Amino acid sequence: MSRLDSVIRRLKAQRSCIDAAVAIVGRRAGVVLELGLGNGRTYDHLREHMPDQEIFVFDRQSAAHPHSTPDVSHMILGDLKQTLLAAQARFHKTVVLVHSDVGTGNDAENAMLAEFVGLALEPMLAPGAVVVSDQAFVIPGT
Repeated sequence: MSRLDSVIRRLKAQRSCIDAAVAIVGRRAGVVLELGLGNGRTYDHLREHMPDQEIFVFDRQSAAHPHSTPDVSHMILGDLKQTLLAAQARFHKTVVLVHSDVGTGNDAENAMLAEFVGLALEPMLAPGAVVVSDQAFVIPGT
């Protein structure tokens, strides 16, 4: 498979998973977390399909297109291991959807990050929350 076909397949799968999660969540009250802004494509997609939801984005730095960047009150910058822990009280049991795309390309680093993210998200998730991720992780109690 060519690299072009591979990226097209990955992006189609990502869109399908996000769309399924949005359909499951519907108009439930709560917030959405986007872990990893990247260039802002998935944030823009979530914003378009969930216009009434607050979407908070976590990333190390913002490098997205200006039209695909959240306002400063919805952009949480810094190391994910620090910012997620700091956000636990703020978002306690209010998060209805999480889209996580924070893979590093290094399997060992991904495994450690996935373990951390699963544990860090648990106190923030509302009952029945949906998590879509590029990495497999376990969330205690789910």
